[in-house]
Amino acid sequence: MNPPKTLRIAAVAIARDATAILPTESGDFQIHAFEMNDGREAMAIVAGDVKNKEDVLLRVHSECFTGDVMGSLRCDCRAQLKKALVTIDEEGTGVVVYLRQEGRGIGLLNKIRAYNLQDNGRDTVDANLELGFDDDLRTYEVAAEVINYLEIQSILLMSNNPLKRSDLERNGITVNDSVGCITDVTPHNRFYLETKRARSGHLL
Repeated sequence: MNPPKTLRIAAVAIARDATAILPTESGDFQIHAFEMNDGREAMAIVAGDVKNKEDVLLRVHSECFTGDVMGSLRCDCRAQLKKALVTIDEEGTGVVVYLRQEGRGIGLLNKIRAYNLQDNGRDTVDANLELGFDDDLRTYEVAAEVINYLEIQSILLMSNNPLKRSDLERNGITVNDSVGCITDVTPHNRFYLETKRARSGHLL
């Protein structure tokens, strides 16, 4: 039996939305764009009918301009996004919730500053700390609001990050399992992935 849902920890709601068809190289999807009542934006890329469904395969993906758009090899972001879309297309049903949380929440400018520190030997955690930020400022109440908007009853979370699961659950989402989103290790992202595993608790 599913555990009872808890109250959401942040007062955020969808103020405006738009929907369109999105054909991609990974498959054909429906895209929903959202603006929250606090001005934040998010998207949901949806395959199949997820309304009132249990155990919907779902990835919550935070924006990464350098990886998702530019194809940077320093991280695994683009590879994870691609894997999620392909897997969901193959399953026929699922969702990628895309959040505007660049650089683990520090923004693009500070992310490039962190890159510069990494060029000089810092890992991703120490780079953020040296810039005066926590190692990860991301939150997932917006993702929870999107999931509720889509009327999904429970999810299978495509994530290697246990904090993402616990934050979604605190915001009232029933996560029945974490299925992981493992991608290839390369010489360029090895140190980044080792840091995520050793210092951020990611299941890699």
